[in-house]
Amino acid sequence: MTKLALSDEILMKIDKPARYIGNELNSVVKEKDTVDIRFVMCFPDVYEIGMSHLGIQILYDMLNKREDVWCERVYSPWPDLHAILKEENIPLFSLESQQPVKDADFLGITIQYEMCYTNILQILDLSQIPIEAADRTENDPILIGGGPCTYNPEPIAEFFDLFYMGEGEISYDALLDLYKKMKQEGASRKDFLHEAAKIPGIYVPSLYEVSYKEDGTIAGFEPVYEDVPRTVTKQIVTDMTQAVYPEKPIVPFIKATQDRVVLEIQRGCIRGCRFCQAGMVYRPTREKDVERLKKLAYQMLKSTGHEEISLSSLSSSDYSQLQELVTFLIEEFKGKGVNISLPSLRIDAFSLDVMGKVQDIKKSSLTFAPEAGSQRLRDVINKGLTKEVILEGAGMAFEGGWNKVKLYFMLGLPTETEEDMKAIPELANDIAVRYYEIPKDQRNGKCQITISTSFFVPKPFTPFQWLFTFPSRYWFTIGLSGIFSLTGWAPLIHSGFHVSRATQVSNSYIATFSSTRLSRSLAVLSNTILLKSLYNLSSDPITPTLPKQSRFGLFPVRSPLLRESLLFSFPMGT
Repeated sequence: MTKLALSDEILMKIDKPARYIGNELNSVVKEKDTVDIRFVMCFPDVYEIGMSHLGIQILYDMLNKREDVWCERVYSPWPDLHAILKEENIPLFSLESQQPVKDADFLGITIQYEMCYTNILQILDLSQIPIEAADRTENDPILIGGGPCTYNPEPIAEFFDLFYMGEGEISYDALLDLYKKMKQEGASRKDFLHEAAKIPGIYVPSLYEVSYKEDGTIAGFEPVYEDVPRTVTKQIVTDMTQAVYPEKPIVPFIKATQDRVVLEIQRGCIRGCRFCQAGMVYRPTREKDVERLKKLAYQMLKSTGHEEISLSSLSSSDYSQLQELVTFLIEEFKGKGVNISLPSLRIDAFSLDVMGKVQDIKKSSLTFAPEAGSQRLRDVINKGLTKEVILEGAGMAFEGGWNKVKLYFMLGLPTETEEDMKAIPELANDIAVRYYEIPKDQRNGKCQITISTSFFVPKPFTPFQWLFTFPSRYWFTIGLSGIFSLTGWAPLIHSGFHVSRATQVSNSYIATFSSTRLSRSLAVLSNTILLKSLYNLSSDPITPTLPKQSRFGLFPVRSPLLRESLLFSFPMGT
C-alpha cells in the first residue's frame, strides 16, 4: 500500500479528501526504481473536472503501456488544501506514487482554456518548481504544455520549457526515446531541449527570437540555431481506428463532472462555425471504424461499471455510421440499465430513425448548440441553423421520447445586441411550446429545458481571431480591497463580470478577468496590491466595486501571437 502524502489529520480537515489519495480503479501503479522516465500529467483544475478530460485518459493509457515510463496524475488542489500545503511547506504530489511532482522527469500540463492560466502558476508554485523556464536547473522536471491553447503559446511561453503542438498520440514516443537516450549519455537539460526542438510538433520557446509590431502582433519569428526548424508543424492522427484508446479508463472515487464512459467516435468537424477553434485546428474530419467502437464500448463499460456511455465528437450526428453504432448499443445493453448520451448534435442532421431506436432504453438529456438566439446572429457566426430547423429537430426529439434538452449559447459574440440576448430565452420558450403541442397522453412527463451560456473568446486560427471586442481605450482600475472594476463601464460589469480564484506565486498575485465585453486571459499584479481577500475564493462570481478612478501603465510582458490573450503588468504602487 502506497504511503499517503497527507496525514490523516490533514485529510480530515479538507473537503473531499478522495481527490488526493489516488488508488482509483484502473489507475496504474509501478515501482519507480524499475522505470527510466517518470511523467506526471496535469490538468490545471480541480480533480472532478480534470478526471472528466478524455485527452489525459488517452495519454495516460498510452504512456503507461511503455514499460520504461510511469505516467501519473496531478490536479489543482482546492483552496483549503492549497493553504495547508503552503503553511506546512508540503510540495504538491502526484496521485499514484504520492511523491513530489518536482521529482519527476516531466510535468505535462494540458491547457484547454485561458481561464486556467493562473492555475498553471499555482501548480508550479505548490510543486516548488521555478516559475520561469529560464530559472530551472538540471534537477527540475521538463515542463511541457499541450492542448488547444498551445496554438497561441506566447502569453505563457516564459513558463514552459517546450510545447507539444497538435494531437499527443504522434510524437511523444520520439520525445521520450530521445530523453531516455540523452539521460543515459549524461546530456544537459539545454542539450536535450535543443535536440527536442527537431522533433515534429515540438516548440521550444527559448530557441526562437520573436519580434513584435507596434500593435503587439508578431513581426518575426526566427530560430536561434540553424538546425532548429523555422516552422513548427502540428501533429495529426491519420488513422483514428488504430489510434491508442483506453479500454480501462480510471474510475474516480467521487463523482466527476462527466461521470460516464466516453467513446470518441470521430475527430474534427465538417462544419465551419467562425468562432470554433476545435472545428478549425482538428481538421480534417477522421472517423473511427464502427467495429472498433463496438469493441471499445463493451470493454470500457465492463471494466468500469459505468451506467452511461457518451458518444463524443464535435458533431456526433455527422458520424456516417451513427445509426449502426446506436443500434448495436441498444441491442447489446438492453435491459442492463445503460444510458446512451448523444452530445454535440446538429439539429438539422439528427436522425429520427436513430431516435426512434434509442427511445426503448433509459434516457438522459439531449444536448443541442444553437449558439445564438437570433437568426441574424446565427448567420453572422455561420451556424447554418434556422429557427424552423431547430424547432423541427426538437420536435423529433420530443416525439422520440425525450423530455430533457440542454441548449448551449454564447454571449459577447461579434455584433451582438440586447435583442440577440433576449432571443435566447425566447427560443427556449418556443422549444418548450413545441413539446406541449404533443398530445398529453403521448408526452413523457414534464418538459425540462436547460440553457447554458458561456462567453465568446476570440480563438487563434478562426475567422474571428482578431475580433478584440473590448475597446483598448478603457482602462483597468484596482481598488485597495483587491476587487477589480472597469472605468466608465459599470452596467456591463454588473451584467457578467467576475474574478476567478486568485493564486499567490512567490511575490506576485494573479487573477483572471472575464465579462461579456472582456475575455482576456492573464493579469500579473505587483505584490503591493491587496488581493488576499481573493486568495481563498472559488470561481463564484463576485460583484466588483467602483473605487476612485486612477490611470496607470498597461503593457505586455511578452506580446502574444494573437491579441486575445494579453499579459499585463501593473507597476508598483498602482
